[in-house]
Amino acid sequence: MSLFWRIFALNAVVLGIATALLLWAPVTVSVPVVLTEAVILVSGLVVMLVANAALLRIGLAPLDRLTRLMTTVDLLRPGQRLPEQGRGETAELIRTFNAMVERLEHERATSSARVLVGQEGERRRIAQELHDEVGQSMTAILLVLKRAADEAEDPLRGELRQVQEITRGSLDEVRRLVRRLRPGVLEDLGLVSALTSLTTEFATHAGLRVVRRFDPGLPALDQQTELVLYRVAQEALTNTARHAEADRVEVSLHHVAGNVVLDVSDDGRGSGFAREGAGIRGMRERALLIGATLDVTSEPDAGTQVRLTVPVLRKQP
Repeated sequence: MSLFWRIFALNAVVLGIATALLLWAPVTVSVPVVLTEAVILVSGLVVMLVANAALLRIGLAPLDRLTRLMTTVDLLRPGQRLPEQGRGETAELIRTFNAMVERLEHERATSSARVLVGQEGERRRIAQELHDEVGQSMTAILLVLKRAADEAEDPLRGELRQVQEITRGSLDEVRRLVRRLRPGVLEDLGLVSALTSLTTEFATHAGLRVVRRFDPGLPALDQQTELVLYRVAQEALTNTARHAEADRVEVSLHHVAGNVVLDVSDDGRGSGFAREGAGIRGMRERALLIGATLDVTSEPDAGTQVRLTVPVLRKQP
């Protein structure tokens, strides 16, 4: 039965009962209306309204649940579905909505994968240009400055030495940017070595104490999974340096119950809720690429924790 006819039937039942009571109940209406008769009529109207409201609430409850889910559904948190309760048009509407969400999640994951793959390709291209063009040019400048400083006399020699140090510092910064854009250690030595290098560099530049806890004998992961784990750790550490006001950061990588779990936690000022900024949403999009789950918790005076859980029940290619 369609939603229209169900609502019509509910109202018809209520009105039919009210009519039957007026026809066969020993109740009369005088002119002018007597107080007792008015009380009986008003009481009957209230009972009718309450019964009608209760029946409509039961009939429309699935639509209320659907409306609440529609206002809170987030494609970056897949799996949000509404139980297919009810019959007829309501059940069909819920099934259609669930199918639409599933299709949108798939399309979002596919488009995000294309964007992130393109982004990584652009990172590699920029890193290569910085290394080949800017890095080599600055290296040549350093050699020229060194030769000029060796041949110059004071006080020009001191000024050239100073310029040489500034150029060397700029070259180191360019190399650091290249490593952030294209983690060569990840490709050459693997995930654990890349995370070790990342955390060491972070501790040096951010001035925070970093504790590393990496399980030995982690399962083999494919290149894309390792890259996602690395980027999530990189973004979590960047957020810690910018917002947490922390003194200590712990980075751990464990193999637990068929999953590889990456944890990045700090002892900074938690906000009580995890702000879904561009950084966190970017981490969620990366997690979707490999079917992982990202959980971000932030508690006042207890710091923030970023946890990425990667299923590895089946052997990675």
